[in-house]
Amino acid sequence: MTQKRQRTFPNTYVIVFFIIIFAALLTWVLPGGTFNRQPVTVNGIERQVINPESFAFTGNTPQTWEIFSAIFDGFVDKADIIVFILLIGGAFWIMNQTKAIDMGIYSFLRFTKRMEHNKWLRMLGVDNLIIVLIMLMFSIFGAVFGMSEETIAFTIIFVPLAIKMGYDSIVGVSFCFVAAGLGFTGAILNPFTIGIAQGLSDLPLFSGIEYRFVCFLIINIIGIGYILRYANKIKKDPKRSVVYEEDAYWRRANEGEIEQITFQTPGSAWLVFGMIEICLIVYAVIYPYSTIHVGNLSWTFPILPILAGLFLVTSALALLKTVQFFILNLLAFTIIFLIVGVMGYGWYVMEIATLFFVMGLASGLAMNYSLNEITKYFLDGVKDILSAALIVGLAGGIIIILKNGKVIDTLLYYVSSGMADWGKFTSVSMMYVIQTFINLFMPSGSAKAALTMPIMSQFSDLIQISRQATVMAFQFGDGFTNMITPTSGVLMGVLGIARIPYSKWVKWVFPFILILFILGFLLLIPTVTMELSGF
Repeated sequence: MTQKRQRTFPNTYVIVFFIIIFAALLTWVLPGGTFNRQPVTVNGIERQVINPESFAFTGNTPQTWEIFSAIFDGFVDKADIIVFILLIGGAFWIMNQTKAIDMGIYSFLRFTKRMEHNKWLRMLGVDNLIIVLIMLMFSIFGAVFGMSEETIAFTIIFVPLAIKMGYDSIVGVSFCFVAAGLGFTGAILNPFTIGIAQGLSDLPLFSGIEYRFVCFLIINIIGIGYILRYANKIKKDPKRSVVYEEDAYWRRANEGEIEQITFQTPGSAWLVFGMIEICLIVYAVIYPYSTIHVGNLSWTFPILPILAGLFLVTSALALLKTVQFFILNLLAFTIIFLIVGVMGYGWYVMEIATLFFVMGLASGLAMNYSLNEITKYFLDGVKDILSAALIVGLAGGIIIILKNGKVIDTLLYYVSSGMADWGKFTSVSMMYVIQTFINLFMPSGSAKAALTMPIMSQFSDLIQISRQATVMAFQFGDGFTNMITPTSGVLMGVLGIARIPYSKWVKWVFPFILILFILGFLLLIPTVTMELSGF
């Protein structure tokens, strides 16, 4: 009797490569086309935007053997995120060797156990409260300054925490990546989506914030509620998780006992503390005042001097206990400086990767590791996370094929030219569908805004609907599918770090995306049927 063959999911690399082949087939089916582009200054930044009436068919360039060279080009195109992932992985591996993160998770869980003595908190569920607070914080980050790539670094922290709390790696990814995605979609002040889209539509910057704030609340109530329901199901029976087998890696990593950690403070830790404090003081003198931007609002205050003082006090207290507490304090201030750098100084992946890289080196030196030991641990971390970096480069090949085949503008032209005779709500809904479709192969919000808003905003004038409604259609279409599109370097990086196969992630996230997608349609109804402030 023959044994029934067990069905296996395709490897993530296989799935992405077949998508590259499909993109290549499109370049044979669709004619080439192009819009003329012209430079426009939006919020002080020059961008190339489309002339809506300039489309012309051109000769296409069918892709054949280029499916292989596209992989190389994809690595080149996504080099910043790939290097970002490798540096983050190496830095955190050094920190992991210090057992500081293990101690932090243990201390956090012990604190939550003490919280359960409060009957009101026990009624709400301490774990539920933790999930809501963490996700809400990252959702605000996504809504205010467009947190996206930064979630790759936090995945390394939250996946082990979720496993230790009795959940799975999907819940850990939800803590930061999914939460930031919800906020990114409900963008209140996101300069990379709302700011650019409104600027290209000749609307007052961040106008209509009242209704967008309502949308932000509704999206988060539905989104976080969905994650809570899933998390509680996994808590009751961890084997119901679609990634239970993959999470064996994280369960093994969490087997170490906290009692095995040596509590000590070597002299090297005090030396590292002194060197960092001197650097902070120097920068506090050079930049006594920093301007933090939140949307079109800004505040100027002495944030660097304040942080230098706080680091001095908290680090000294931590070192009096053990070096691991100092390293945790170093991690906390790294996150704080990340936020200050992004919101005050326009930092992106290069600066953030450098920040975490220095954090990793400082952690190793504080533990009195030799330079050879630090190098070994860093390379071990790079090896461990290499698969995540590879999948980002592979996924980048999809965009390269479509660009080189000259069919991206053709796709946009076809989908935007068929709405002229539809009603207002149907037209806005189709704009939403179009933006969602485009986001599957162009996940960059700012690039998609520059590509589509010059057309969509003028089309909205023809059918007599508010340009704000068009911006909302762009906002929703740009956000939800970021959690599923294989062309997103951030998604592939996060899944690679969490060791979640793309096929299993799709199986889990698809019903969630469907709910959010329908919610987007419902939230668009008031934009064409009601008088809303700013619309």
